Amino acid sequence: MDQAPGSTPDGAQSGLPVCYRHAGRETGVRCTRCERPICPECMVSASVGFQCPECVRNGSGTGHAPDANRPRTLAGGTVAADPRLLTKILIGINLAVFLAVQVRSSLLGDLVLVGQWPPAPFGATQGVSEGEWYRLLTSMFTHEAIWHIAFNMLSLWWLGGPLEEALGRVRYLALYLLSGLAGSALTYLLASPGSGSLGASGAVFGLFGATAVLMRRMRQDMRPIIALLVINLIFTFGWSNIAWQAHIGGLVAGVVIGFAMVHAPRDRRSLVQYGTCTLVLAAIVVVTLLRTAQLT
Repeated sequence: MDQAPGSTPDGAQSGLPVCYRHAGRETGVRCTRCERPICPECMVSASVGFQCPECVRNGSGTGHAPDANRPRTLAGGTVAADPRLLTKILIGINLAVFLAVQVRSSLLGDLVLVGQWPPAPFGATQGVSEGEWYRLLTSMFTHEAIWHIAFNMLSLWWLGGPLEEALGRVRYLALYLLSGLAGSALTYLLASPGSGSLGASGAVFGLFGATAVLMRRMRQDMRPIIALLVINLIFTFGWSNIAWQAHIGGLVAGVVIGFAMVHAPRDRRSLVQYGTCTLVLAAIVVVTLLRTAQLT
């Protein structure tokens, strides 16, 4: 039973306090954090003096957060019990939006990426240039054709799981969203303002780029991922009605962010990783503003 600091059990004659964990042991040493008396068995060496087992266990007074000793991923993220949870959630969101569009097709017009509609000489009432910036994001989760969502979700499951496990959830989510937004921004910049674009392909190509960087970092055989990427690029430029801008924008962003995630120096890891993400986001905003200025 714990005792108040400085208390002594019946029979203690020296007047010294007793260890708060061992009532029969007198001691003159106290925890440098909580100041409870501790015996030699309970002493844990600290940078200054000794600490009790509870303060060490909770991380109190050590200069580190309580979770500082948790296992970390290659990129410094926290190891999760379910390394694919976020990938499952992203797939679920895409499927939910797909089903909603199938049930109510009018939703498609509100979610798809379009720069300006209707086109000149009519007065535009819809589009990113009209202030509907949310379309850069909603279009990433919108699909109309079953083959389109099937291909993207299979790719997301195959690429996303290993990346989520290697990067950690927060870094993985940043990679996914910024890659998708980069693809949307480049599409907005280069595509006809009246054309519509939709799909998770920009984000998926970002995962392709980050996977290639990760495999090179881990010195794995890169031939399978390079071959698959080349095949996808052939389809990108070989088929009509494919927004190649989204694929290229997502791929470039994925390579840049992925490189920062897995090659950041340990002592400046968060600064480099999140600093790179901030720069990519700033580039997306600048591109969007420039295109909006052109159209208005």
